[in-house]
Amino acid sequence: MNNATSTVWVGLGSTEHTISYVTVGPWRTRVLQAGSGEPLVLMPGTGGHLEAYARNIAALAEKFHVVAYDYPGHGYTTFTEHDLELPDYLTHLDGLLDALGLDRVHLNGESLGGWIAVKYAASRPERVRRLVLNTPGGTMARPEVMARIRDLSQAAADEPSPERIRARLEWLMADPASVTDELVDIRRTIYSQPGFATSMSHILCLQDAEIRRRNLVTEEELASVTAPTLVVWTSDDPSGPAAAGIDMADKIDDARFELIENAGHWPQWEQHERFNGLVLEFLGGGDQ
Repeated sequence: MNNATSTVWVGLGSTEHTISYVTVGPWRTRVLQAGSGEPLVLMPGTGGHLEAYARNIAALAEKFHVVAYDYPGHGYTTFTEHDLELPDYLTHLDGLLDALGLDRVHLNGESLGGWIAVKYAASRPERVRRLVLNTPGGTMARPEVMARIRDLSQAAADEPSPERIRARLEWLMADPASVTDELVDIRRTIYSQPGFATSMSHILCLQDAEIRRRNLVTEEELASVTAPTLVVWTSDDPSGPAAAGIDMADKIDDARFELIENAGHWPQWEQHERFNGLVLEFLGGGDQ
């Protein structure tokens, strides 16, 4: 990948889409849009970028107006020079929806994206139609996992060699072979940007125990979610056991739990056909 707007992704195929930059407060935000229908916002994990959904956009855009974006400090959105906590991401999401003219949306969040999505659904229920929480963060603070995320992510940003980028991505997967050369090249290009390593250090503040504790999803927030919710976990998630997802689903009034086998932290990538089918069925876009 030679530039920030290249869209030659195998997973997208011939799907018509646009990539643009939308100003949200101080953030020049990279946004992909495809398809038409009810808006469906795709939200990646810590240190991630919208290409995490390259294997899902085509299928989901057949039924929905898909929006995928890079958070502040991430991808090709403006880098951050200060720590980003959950209120920063929530304010940005709210502003992005305003900028795009989207009143009510489906939210589909993976890891950090799920963390943001559930807090947003609790605080702004009038803007959320349905909620997909895909291996969501925000309910656990496991020191060994936090240290692993911090060490692998910062190392990849400090020295974005193919080996370090691949090591970070392989940690996410049940099968390391799921990490394609294309994905490594995309992420390496992003992480090689001048200033990205500093931005990453501020993104990773949520892996600090004290900062994480004050940002965790509360039981009151889970009880406040009124949107119908699908919680997706996997058989091999390195972030924590499926019991965490089951517990989350139990605490949301209108929620169901689904387990995807043979996948790690990115079921939308490793088992994309199963994931796409679940999401389409749950959101009402699949065959009835």
